[in-house]
Amino acid sequence: MKVWAIANQKGGVGKTTTTVSLAGHLAARGHETLLIDLDPHGSLTSYFGFDPDSVENGAYTLYQRHASRVPADPTSLIHPTRFPKLQIMPANMALATLDRQSGKLGGMGLVVAEAVKSLEGRFDYVLLDCPPMLGVLMVNALAACERLIIPVQTEFLAIKGLERMLSTLNMINNSRPLPLDYTIVPTLFDRRTRASIETVRHLQERFASHLWDEVIPVDTRFREASRAGAPLPIMQPNARGSIAYHHLLNYLQAFDSIEQVAAR
Repeated sequence: MKVWAIANQKGGVGKTTTTVSLAGHLAARGHETLLIDLDPHGSLTSYFGFDPDSVENGAYTLYQRHASRVPADPTSLIHPTRFPKLQIMPANMALATLDRQSGKLGGMGLVVAEAVKSLEGRFDYVLLDCPPMLGVLMVNALAACERLIIPVQTEFLAIKGLERMLSTLNMINNSRPLPLDYTIVPTLFDRRTRASIETVRHLQERFASHLWDEVIPVDTRFREASRAGAPLPIMQPNARGSIAYHHLLNYLQAFDSIEQVAAR
């Protein structure tokens, strides 16, 4: 089972679009895929037709049971979507209260890691959609995942979010037995604008060793897919955005295969 976190300490860079699109391709390829929404805004949850204001039995329940020392069964918190091989553990707005509660409770940083570990054998991939700020939810995601995917909008303000994310990653790596590998994914690329072109050039100059060598283009069909509540790779597999995420998934899976061989 592969566990990937999709995170950046800046909003609006395409985290949820990346999560949904990778999940759509994985499900279409026959992989049992679980999405876990760790963002209190619940964009991923809303995408699949659940209401973050009222949904019960989701990611927040993991923390409730941890606080009350009740053994958690993560399978009871997983909801089917209308797409085969694609399930979700939704977010609730109450996730936003966890940072205030974390000082009173121990072990809050490993709640998701323990839940994911118990699902070994049930899913092929688990994708964690993260909030755009450092806190207990981000720490949970980085402790649980095997690879970090960092979408970066191709405009200059997004570089600051990337720098903050890498600073957080360095802090987390100090407490991990092995450093967490990561992939930077340029998103919302518009070849007609100087900002997009120069931002990609800047990423290539500063972060080449961890930078995916393609881009996710601006594609209005992502919005159409969002309104329909369907992953674009399932709804329109030949759309420009779908093809770009197809290439990204090929890259990520090839990278994981190389690491598996090297570890033997």
